Amino acid sequence: MADSYQLAGGLLGLACDDEFMARSLLPIEGVTDAGLGFHTQQAVEKAVLALRGVEFPYTHDLDALLELCQVNDVCVPEDLAEVGCLSPFAVRLRYGTVPSTNLDRDRALRWADAAVKWARGIVEPTDDAQAPASSG
Repeated sequence: MADSYQLAGGLLGLACDDEFMARSLLPIEGVTDAGLGFHTQQAVEKAVLALRGVEFPYTHDLDALLELCQVNDVCVPEDLAEVGCLSPFAVRLRYGTVPSTNLDRDRALRWADAAVKWARGIVEPTDDAQAPASSG
């Protein structure tokens, strides 16, 4: 289980980096929705993947990853229900096209922040709480 825990910690660290980059880029003039959307999508994706004990495919489809969590009895916060809207920002940006959707930047940052906090609560439980035996 140490490998799973190390993977979760590594993915959580990357999610935190992406969330920080998105937040840092927001006030910079000229930063596109595509660029900001990519980092918020990546933060959410990596936070979701950081959940220990759930085997996952390598995909940028946030709806599929959230469904995988639910199938594995991982309680997904309700405020992440519509986070799939960020999926095109990873898939299309990676493969040379720009999403045609306008990005609600504040909402995207809230999703990234919520996903990182959610994953952190599972991967790095407080001293008062024991680490969950499984992901559910």
